[in-house]
Amino acid sequence: MAQVALIERQARSGPLSGRAATMLTVLGLAMVPWLFFLHAGLPATAQAAHWAWTWTGLDALEAVGLLSTGLLLRRGDRRAGLTSAATATLLLVDAWFDTMTAAPGGELTASVLMAMGAELPLAVLCARLAVRAIHGELPNHP
Repeated sequence: MAQVALIERQARSGPLSGRAATMLTVLGLAMVPWLFFLHAGLPATAQAAHWAWTWTGLDALEAVGLLSTGLLLRRGDRRAGLTSAATATLLLVDAWFDTMTAAPGGELTASVLMAMGAELPLAVLCARLAVRAIHGELPNHP
């Protein structure tokens, strides 16, 4: 067990970890000018050929995330932190795109209510579970 912990520490602090951290940081910074270019170049509106499949797929991924997180939590499996982090991200994306693509009026109101009443609270819950899993604070079940 002590050997595993030593190997994990070395992997986190080794040269690969440093290179990966540098590369990811540079790529993240490189995206900043790209965001300005993208925003200026995209049309204000667009028509999507697979609109229904897009939203159905996103909600299906959220359902899989919630189910897998719940099942892993029930088993006391710390990998629930991974699924809950991914699910929190999907829920935030869903709330963002729902509100940003909604037509003014009733559609926008419904999107904001759904975001505030379901998606964002669930995202916060999933993010808290992910943080607790990272710190080893999830309960162990038989």
